[in-house]
Amino acid sequence: MRVLVVEDDAALARGLVASLRLAGLAADHETDGESAARLALSEPYSLVVLDIGLPGLSGFEVLRRIRAAGSAVPVLILTARDAVADRVRGLDLGADDYLLKPFAPAEFEARVRAQIRRGQGQPHPVLTCGALALDRATGAVTLAGEPLALRRRERAVLAVLMAKAGQVVPKDRLSGEVFGFDDEVAPNALELYVARLRKKLQPAGPEIRTIRGLGYLIDAG
Repeated sequence: MRVLVVEDDAALARGLVASLRLAGLAADHETDGESAARLALSEPYSLVVLDIGLPGLSGFEVLRRIRAAGSAVPVLILTARDAVADRVRGLDLGADDYLLKPFAPAEFEARVRAQIRRGQGQPHPVLTCGALALDRATGAVTLAGEPLALRRRERAVLAVLMAKAGQVVPKDRLSGEVFGFDDEVAPNALELYVARLRKKLQPAGPEIRTIRGLGYLIDAG
């Protein structure tokens, strides 16, 4: 899953991006409203974390452009403004959630997880495919009731596939959701992670199939 953080406070943005990456999410950072609006509409983000008090183009206008273009990407607003009128304006423009600064990191992370789940149409935190289960709240993965050790990127690839179980996920879409702009990615990185997952899921887990010319599909079980 990939998140766009739009925040002009450099120190806060670094902390948010670090927190998201530790949680196994790919994260991009943008400070400019114009660029943020373009990115939000051109990249497959699972969530946009949007500061309202941006220099130049405001967060409200970024949000308006996102919704005017027909995008349903979840948007979590961050702001130091505590006026009711500002919160109402943001929600009426199409924001999905609102978080006032300063906030506890744990609450931020919980709201991010909740919005990503809702954006996928799956409010329950646990994804299942047959004997395989992935808890998006804790990151725990079990297979036939036993813990399954996965690296961060392996878990990210698996989460995207499980969220679309039984459906083909195009390779470029999968890459776009797992890797951010700043990530150093080898040309065959995605194939390597899928190969590792296949090995770790055998023999009790669902099969990850390559649909030639289209992408990958994990059996729904």
